[in-house]
Formats: sequence, C-alpha cells, structure tokens
Amino acid sequence: MPETVETRSGRVFVLPAPEKDAAITAAAMSDPDARPFTGEEFVLARSIRRGGRSRVAAPKKSVCIRLSPDVAEAFRATGKGWQTRMNAALADWLKTHSPMDAG
Repeated sequence: MPETVETRSGRVFVLPAPEKDAAITAAAMSDPDARPFTGEEFVLARSIRRGGRSRVAAPKKSVCIRLSPDVAEAFRATGKGWQTRMNAALADWLKTHSPMDAG
C-alpha cells in the first residue's frame, strides 16, 4: 500500500515509492533552472518569507454594506482606490454629523 500524508486541512497526498522519488529528485537536480532547495535553503527561505499585509495599530474592518447603484458606480468610476476614497468621504462626513442624526 502506498505511503500517504494527511495535512491539517484533511487533504491526503500519496507519496511516490522511494525509487520513483529518487528518480524525480535526480531529474530535478540535473536541471539548473529548477533545482530543488536544499534543507538549509528551505529553512532560509521560510525565515525571510513574509505573507499578507503588514500589521497596523488600527487595522480596517471588513464590512458588507448595500449602496445605491449610483453611489457605488460614482466611486468605482474614480478607479483603483475607490474604497479608500469612500472611507475618506465617510470620515469627513463624520466630522460634522452624528451617525444617529442620519435618517
């Protein structure tokens, strides 16, 4: 029976037989453009890997809101960064209004 590995998410991977794995590794090592990492290179690559956005003191919160089509399209028409501009417009509105006053 082939050897398998189960990931934390529950996916199961079937590992190749040792002789097939050796042939795959030998083929990969012979290709200078696709040489696999050594153990030391892999550790180094993992240590410098950065994923996602950098942490900020007050991260923005993801919300889902329903907007009038004309409002949404007006902001989208301004191009990339339209959500940031909408956030700025709402922040500016809050300087002179209370959310409880809106009706």
